[in-house]
Amino acid sequence: MELNTEVKPGQKQYTTLNLGPTHPATHGIFQNVLKMDGEIIVDSEPTIGYIHRAFEKLAEHKPFYQVTPITDRLNYCSSPINNMGWHMTVEKLLKAELPKRVEYMRIIIMELSRIADHIVCNTVIGVDTGAMTGFLYLFQSREKIYEIFEEICGARLTTNIGRIGGFERDFPEAAWRKIKDFVKNFPAELKEFENLLTRNRIFMDRTIGCGPITAEKALQYSFSGPNLRAAGVDYDVRAMNPYSSYEEFEFQVPVGTHGDTYDRYMVRDEEMWQSLSIIRQAIEKIEKLEDKTSFHANIPSFYLPPKEDVYNNMEALIYHFKIVMGETDVPVGEVYHSVEAGNGELGFYLVSDGGRQPFRLHFRRPCFIYYQAYPEMIKGGFLSDAILTMSSMNVIAGELDA
Repeated sequence: MELNTEVKPGQKQYTTLNLGPTHPATHGIFQNVLKMDGEIIVDSEPTIGYIHRAFEKLAEHKPFYQVTPITDRLNYCSSPINNMGWHMTVEKLLKAELPKRVEYMRIIIMELSRIADHIVCNTVIGVDTGAMTGFLYLFQSREKIYEIFEEICGARLTTNIGRIGGFERDFPEAAWRKIKDFVKNFPAELKEFENLLTRNRIFMDRTIGCGPITAEKALQYSFSGPNLRAAGVDYDVRAMNPYSSYEEFEFQVPVGTHGDTYDRYMVRDEEMWQSLSIIRQAIEKIEKLEDKTSFHANIPSFYLPPKEDVYNNMEALIYHFKIVMGETDVPVGEVYHSVEAGNGELGFYLVSDGGRQPFRLHFRRPCFIYYQAYPEMIKGGFLSDAILTMSSMNVIAGELDA
């Protein structure tokens, strides 16, 4: 699309304004050329810049294990979900069966990641309306989640967590203790944040009716996740196409009605409560299992041997090398697997020709889809609403160019 900025004699003159790429709310790579009538946005032309570039092509030249760090860079606010979505895709190709304990452990990690992701989005919406305090309060909870990740895998943001078939090690006692502390303390912290913001008159006036999208339009654009549910569509991959034993859990799928910024905020807020409930259920289920030690599936051709064996056993060293370098046999076939990531349906379409790396790989990145709808959502609104709309859609740059 190109903006028509030519002015003919007697015609109304508009202002052309660049929103980004250097604006702090546009994440560095978005350029939006706005056609303005005073404070009102008449039209806009978005341009996506480059960030990581060629994710999919890069992955097609890597052995299956070495694709995991690439998925970290998609939505980096909840990268463990990306990691596990990829692992589950490969496991689907391998037809691997995982112990229940591993599936429940994965659910704990994925729901913690969802809470961390929603904390970023909702607190930033508050900041963009001038409410900084809630951001400072609730980011302490996000820090506690990152400390749990650090205990489990040694990393915080780009986690590269887990393996094809499970985890590289069992959760340490310190991680379990921090998970239980988080489940115990987070409700009060989230409630405090809600008291500051949710019914605040200024916040409601700034967000209700801001950047709306109808359910019909959202479906036409292929929206998913909280942005689709805020528009009133009851679709959640965890409920519609369960994976990792989600079908055993009781949770609600919150939906909005107007699809505006306030609804997107409210849906994410309620989803944090639901995630907390799911984590509690997962802990209870793990404690009731007879199996207290499993943390990976029995797939020795693909699961990396323990480090102590690699250092002391020649056969384990050879297996480690073969698996990392993609020298083990991968079935020929094609699979699609999707997970409910922090921002919506994150899908992996994998084609294997039996070689050492994917023959073809496509990532369905929810943020790429949202950004296509951005010009339509801000049209007719104020300039200040354009920033709020982008914040509430939670467009993460890492999911744009692939």
